[in-house]
Amino acid sequence: MMQELNETVTIGATVPTGFELTSAEEIQEKLEATARINKDRGKIYFDITSDKLSKLHNLRSVDHLFVVVKKYDNYQFKGTKEEEQVDLQELAAKLSWTSALEVWKMNNSLKKKKGRRKGTYSKKSDHSGNVSTKCTTETVPSDPTSLSEDLEALQVPNQTDVSHPESGPQTEKLSGDQEALPLKFRVTCNRAGDNHCFSSNDAARDFGGAVQDLFLWKPDMTKFDIEVLLNIHNVEVVIGIALTEVSLHRRNITHFGPTTLRPTLAYGMLRLCKPQPSDVILDPMCGSGVIPLEGAIEWQNSFFLAGDNNGIAINRTVNNVKHLLKNRPVERSSSGLPIDIIQWDLCNLSVRSSSVDIIITDMPFGKRMGSRKKNWELYPLCLREMARVCRPDTGRAVLLTQDKKCFTKAILQMGELWRRSYTAWVNVGGLRAGVFVLQRTGLVFGTASGDVKKPREETESQREDMEDKSL
Repeated sequence: MMQELNETVTIGATVPTGFELTSAEEIQEKLEATARINKDRGKIYFDITSDKLSKLHNLRSVDHLFVVVKKYDNYQFKGTKEEEQVDLQELAAKLSWTSALEVWKMNNSLKKKKGRRKGTYSKKSDHSGNVSTKCTTETVPSDPTSLSEDLEALQVPNQTDVSHPESGPQTEKLSGDQEALPLKFRVTCNRAGDNHCFSSNDAARDFGGAVQDLFLWKPDMTKFDIEVLLNIHNVEVVIGIALTEVSLHRRNITHFGPTTLRPTLAYGMLRLCKPQPSDVILDPMCGSGVIPLEGAIEWQNSFFLAGDNNGIAINRTVNNVKHLLKNRPVERSSSGLPIDIIQWDLCNLSVRSSSVDIIITDMPFGKRMGSRKKNWELYPLCLREMARVCRPDTGRAVLLTQDKKCFTKAILQMGELWRRSYTAWVNVGGLRAGVFVLQRTGLVFGTASGDVKKPREETESQREDMEDKSL
């Protein structure tokens, strides 16, 4: 057990690429820690005391978490593959593992307590055939006293003991008369850079063999108890121990659509628009409802309108809201989540003019849904209708799209109604997409030259096509 529950440790986190600053703001706000943005995009590091460990899993902008064993900013790699193999094998014995292993054990203790509150873990399919995973995400108390009681049986030997395999934390204690079993582990190497004389598999194999010799753990690539991370980015090397088994973005959503947005990405978009109490926030193309769900959980004093023109998408949103209300009730709201869900035509929204404070949505990329050709007509129509319902001067919009050329042209057409203020470039399923932050101009809708009539008069078949691409 740690000698002091307030010992400082370094935590690493992977975040949606392009939202590093947004994640750093959340960490400062919730953990009072200053995050350091890594030169390898999508990673940040911050120092916390171990008594704040339980709050880590409540962060909504991070995908994976790990505790840092050692970070080298300028690692001196050897010239040949054989020399590097020996160097990686010797590296494991040189590291100080004690604090990181203690944090890993504390994290396991918290997850077990959390699991007892959650109950069972089950799978089911919705009417569209999408397999969904049902679980809950209750918060865990961060009382240091209770943590101390939970950790009494999870002691890690001191640093001098760790260097000797026979004294290390090589076994897992079992209850009753069962014999102690060795921990199962795997080493995962993530490597980027061209000036390495070894592959990721080579590094994982050589370093993993040294870890096995040091702790006498049993290697297992699938059913492992502990995952050791070896992250190599050019000359930067970070060794860590994973604190998350699956990405934290897999939360709340149980009914998935073909283009369901990652909740961590949705949360980052919401932070960009800075919701305020009493704000009316609209997602006109909600899909599975990820954006309004993330918003309603974090900003309970705002009100969210979610809509889509596809009935199946609406059903997915309704089912996701029901799941969240059933398994993770919102403590300060006796009436549930501040969300209304409606099916509508996204180019003719059932919303009063100048009544919405924020519009935030994931627009069709023209890849899996719709097409680039159809987007040339859809985007101007959407921006025009969004301008109608958004409050002049104070209203804003945060829109995600990969079809940058079409979106830029649409913004130029609607330049009297919208002004682009900021753009963040993010990775969405391997595609480089833009998160465009727009500010509504002070011009009253109906007085601009572009909103007197629609950019083009659509036919009935074109209107049906637009409904297909709104997902």
